[in-house]
Amino acid sequence: MHPSGEIESLIKRTAREAGFELAGIAPVRNLAELAYFPEWIDAGRAGEMKYLEARDEAGHLKRASLQTAAPWARSVVVCAINYNTGQPYSTEVCDPERGWISRYAWSREDYHDAVMRRLRAVELQLREAVASMEKAVNAPAASGEEQSAFSVRHSARRGRGRSRAHDGEGMPAAPLASLDAKADAQWPDEIAPGLITRCYVDTGPLVERVYAKYAGVGWIGKNTCILNQKMGSWLFLGVILTSLDLAPDMPAPDRCGTCTRCIEACPTDALIAPYQLDSNLCISYLTIEKRGEVPEALRAGLGRHVFGCDICQDVCPWNRKAPGNSAPEFEPREGLVNPALAWLAEMSTEEFREKFRGSPIRRTKRNGLRRNAILAMGNSGDRAHLPLLRELTLDEDPVIAESASWAERKLRATGERVGDA
Repeated sequence: MHPSGEIESLIKRTAREAGFELAGIAPVRNLAELAYFPEWIDAGRAGEMKYLEARDEAGHLKRASLQTAAPWARSVVVCAINYNTGQPYSTEVCDPERGWISRYAWSREDYHDAVMRRLRAVELQLREAVASMEKAVNAPAASGEEQSAFSVRHSARRGRGRSRAHDGEGMPAAPLASLDAKADAQWPDEIAPGLITRCYVDTGPLVERVYAKYAGVGWIGKNTCILNQKMGSWLFLGVILTSLDLAPDMPAPDRCGTCTRCIEACPTDALIAPYQLDSNLCISYLTIEKRGEVPEALRAGLGRHVFGCDICQDVCPWNRKAPGNSAPEFEPREGLVNPALAWLAEMSTEEFREKFRGSPIRRTKRNGLRRNAILAMGNSGDRAHLPLLRELTLDEDPVIAESASWAERKLRATGERVGDA
């Protein structure tokens, strides 16, 4: 039998080797923060994101209770990777000819794929470790007597206290490259078949940031993002649900204090209270998830954002010294840092498909991105956009045409006010 805490240590060490900066373990139970989720849904604050309202056969919201959605799950392994780069923050640029794409979407590879690949490496190593333990415990004893069948749950519960960082001695961990090769050769479910594991990046039946808090990865900030004292908030999260009953880490303490910079900086007042977000007002929601026309009352608040928004993170003091990540897949694609608005507004179907292949930007769809760029032109104050906007008022897509008409009127009104002054 391996010493207690060894599987927990193995998980964290393998996560580091896979490229994650942070990893921890959270318990599966009715956590206090999850009680707010049904209220948030019932208040309509999820906007048109119906996938967040997914329910089980009994009508319960899946994301409100992992115990209901995955009753076999006993622990959640939460891994986080930093995606920050050395590029300026959105609050530091003001070129009226260019827009802003959220930092997370610059990457050369869709973050879902980049994070999932690393999660699979951790999952595979976990399954191999459990399989090794099962084999050792079930092997004949030196006296010739058979040992009792290995119980994954019992083994993992030994020494139930809070887990700490260990060096993982006694559990060999393969480098990421060899783990990827193994994952290609053998599906993890074939290893330790009595163990259940599931990997998710944004798609699981849980609120990831709540479990990230209880895994010690970071606290939930007043901007609703996960914040880590050393890494800041530029973090992608990935989770592994497991039937192993692992020793959880200590929850991360809240270090926001009296600071309200994120709330004060939000142009659309989407942070309706500390730790509370109304998606209907959020620039990220409006530029990514919202289909059709953006409500006119909110258009000015979009500024020059064309996909997502980083303002509430840009102004956060914990991001002042946030480290960067040198992973090549998180380096910006050419042209995505402060992209030219005219280029986006005129982008053809073929160019959109080619430029954003394997990018999260595809989620907003071509005409959604064009719509956003056009509204950004209207907010730019740059009358040089007027000829193109006049042309776009005749676009065959009615949302594009209407957005262009609004942007043209706004720019002309801006020019008139300047003339009057």
